[in-house]
Amino acid sequence: SMLEWATDFFKEKSIPDPRHSIEWLLADTLEIKRLDLYLKYDRPLSKRELDILRPMVKRRASHEPLQYIIGFSDFMNARISVNEHVLIPRIETEQLVEIILDDHSDDTEHSLLDLGTGSGCIPIAIKMERPNWQVNGIDISKDALNVAQENATKNEVDISFSEGDILSPETIHSDQPLDIIVSNPPYVKPDEKGMLESQVKEYEPHLALFCDDMDQMYSKIITIAQKNLSANGMLYMEIHESYAEDLIALFDQNEWNANLEKDYDKKPRFIVAQCK
Repeated sequence: SMLEWATDFFKEKSIPDPRHSIEWLLADTLEIKRLDLYLKYDRPLSKRELDILRPMVKRRASHEPLQYIIGFSDFMNARISVNEHVLIPRIETEQLVEIILDDHSDDTEHSLLDLGTGSGCIPIAIKMERPNWQVNGIDISKDALNVAQENATKNEVDISFSEGDILSPETIHSDQPLDIIVSNPPYVKPDEKGMLESQVKEYEPHLALFCDDMDQMYSKIITIAQKNLSANGMLYMEIHESYAEDLIALFDQNEWNANLEKDYDKKPRFIVAQCK
């Protein structure tokens, strides 16, 4: 009855994926897997469990992201803790990781830097698949770096995280040439804020979402890559599909070989680039 009631309640509040939301909240409350709910469909909820669940339902009804309420998001092979200091990992970013792993599928050891690492989901997922790689992450937010380090510890991978600002390339320096740089930088323009769901624009960190000057930011990323990549090093980025062609033109101007890769929705979502 709670599944049915909360689903209808969330629908009235225009909550995305209402059934999915209450399933996750119930599973978290009962400390079971979501699919196991249907093996215990007639199980009564105790007063203690209802006392735990009710505030969570109220938070979700106010459009707070589900992942912030339960405190984590699954990302590829990793469980990533998330809070208001970091973006919630998206499936598109999983695909970015898959592209990197597919391009470097042999046993060769590589060095990788994640620019704007946030929760650390990208380097953590890569390190879990390629334990012999040297993997690092940089972010401007100390709070985000704390979350990333916590996630690396929980997932039992050794990753070095440090503070740095993409818009200030001089703050980012690698002691040795890097084989791979990856970045999922802020790529939503402020005037697009009204197009975002409430659970995104009202709760996720604006520092990690919005970019005032797209050309400036990507020019800085190119500068960082030129300074820190090895001769055959590769740059991988997640981008806004509306600006894909403009960004390819920017790479051409800076004498890079750059290609667009599409996401699962057939939108130009990723750039894979190498300096000529």
